[in-house]
Amino acid sequence: MELKDKLEILADAAKYDASCASSGAPKRGSAGKEGLGASTGMGICHSYTPDGRCVSLLKILLTNYCLYDCQYCVNRRSSNVPRARFAVAEVVKLTTDFYLRNYIDGLFLSSGIIQSADYTMEQLVQVARELREVHQFRGYIHLKTIPDADPALIAEAGRYADRLSVNIELPTQDSVQKLAPEKSVHTIKLAMGTIRRKLDDSDTHPKAPRFAPAGQSTQMIVGADASDDSQILSTAETLYGSYKLKRVYYSAFSPIPHSPGSVPLAPPPLQREHRLYQADFLLRGYGFQVSELLPADGNLALDIDPKLAWALAHREHFPLDLNRAEQHMIARVPGIGLRNAQRLVELRRLRQIRYADLSRLRCSMKKVAPFVVTADYFPSRDSSPSEHLRRAMAEVPQQMPLWPELQAA
Repeated sequence: MELKDKLEILADAAKYDASCASSGAPKRGSAGKEGLGASTGMGICHSYTPDGRCVSLLKILLTNYCLYDCQYCVNRRSSNVPRARFAVAEVVKLTTDFYLRNYIDGLFLSSGIIQSADYTMEQLVQVARELREVHQFRGYIHLKTIPDADPALIAEAGRYADRLSVNIELPTQDSVQKLAPEKSVHTIKLAMGTIRRKLDDSDTHPKAPRFAPAGQSTQMIVGADASDDSQILSTAETLYGSYKLKRVYYSAFSPIPHSPGSVPLAPPPLQREHRLYQADFLLRGYGFQVSELLPADGNLALDIDPKLAWALAHREHFPLDLNRAEQHMIARVPGIGLRNAQRLVELRRLRQIRYADLSRLRCSMKKVAPFVVTADYFPSRDSSPSEHLRRAMAEVPQQMPLWPELQAA
């Protein structure tokens, strides 16, 4: 099989992994022509660094052959899809060639399980080792970790990769046993624990070998099983606390051709994925607990964001006096983000906060107005009932999920 054909198959097979976010940019070439900067869409995806920079990554699978028969996976053993496999040298060549042409800033490499977990992990590590040691590659490398692999291989992977990830896929052991019987949540968490211990050693011992400086992440599929948002976010909260994950990614289940009857035939609303990202951001950045964000039915509202939903359910805290309140409570006001909460605290050291200051800071005034008191603005606590505010602020469902960092306020 030609290298281009392999790239087309294995880049497409990698698109279901949400740990890198694709920009979804359309092709811009003239009909039948490829111009300067034209996008082919084969394997190039965009991800974001912690400081907000957008970087391009070659996102591919080493192979989409797989020993496992996970019911939600397009690459499962029983799936009737075109198959391909890269040689280690081919992945290295693609990465270096694309990097030298300034197409990419790094590599995101995952794989189906072939022969054994150890054999597959050895192949992934070999790609990273050759890039680093033979070609002196200094770009970003993200490797998917095979949970059943020898811990020594995972440790070696961390020497070469900037980030490692182990996909937990489903939030409960029961769902994993039903839909992915060859996998075990216990084994997945053991691999996460191995990575965490290596990260801790690297942090506490300055002379220890560099290990995955960008940390570890995981992914959960939303809507492939009956788990509600409470179960999904509770699992995420546990993973953040126990394994110091940098991110938990959420991927709305996408029905695939000839799906088995054990998984849904229709996808969940994309808005549900978006709400989970927003709630996750509130857990990581705002100090919320899962129990605060989830209503009695265990699912996040789709028509309003989780922060607004919490404020409407806790009107006893509002309207909040911005000239007296603590910074963490100001950040919980709908329409005010973490950065603006800090700016408001700094401003009131100089003078009292006025309503116009919120507009100058580009806060979402429609959301802010019912929930704050300033030196010149005094809304009544009962001036607008919660159900009226909810109807006024309800959002039109998005066609595609939006990045929560841009919407969480």
